[in-house]
Amino acid sequence: MFDNQLIEEARKFLRAAQTQKLTLATAESCTGGLLAGLITEIPGSSQTLERGFVVYTNRAKQDMLGVSGDILADFGAVSEPTAIAMAEGAMEHSRASLTVAITGIAGPGGQTPMKPVGLVHIAAKRRDRETLHEACHFGDIGRSNVRRKSMEVALELLMRLAQ
Repeated sequence: MFDNQLIEEARKFLRAAQTQKLTLATAESCTGGLLAGLITEIPGSSQTLERGFVVYTNRAKQDMLGVSGDILADFGAVSEPTAIAMAEGAMEHSRASLTVAITGIAGPGGQTPMKPVGLVHIAAKRRDRETLHEACHFGDIGRSNVRRKSMEVALELLMRLAQ
């Protein structure tokens, strides 16, 4: 299901998180739970993965993570403020010490002139630290590739926070 390179990146993150005794909650929109699924491919991941939120709709982002309707109305679901609110909401609605949020346009449709296919916002947070954010412009490389690259960037941000 997941290629060896992606599994190895997830394994590295899990080792770093387990060394620091960190736990993780994911908040996923365009990846639909794939990151949590990737992490659970690795034996022993239950020491780290605390929970995952799949929040594909705006209503789910509001109900499950407490994302403000004003943020969604003002900036849209695919935006830096929404990704940050998702990461912070996952922190508030879990016992995790690390969170990561992914929201984007995987395609092939759903784009606007200001938000093209392949635009993904990823935010990661460690309790009591600033939230990291990355805006990714992957381009129209296909739905699966956008989702895969989103997981790669999410793991990179998590590694920065786990060290």
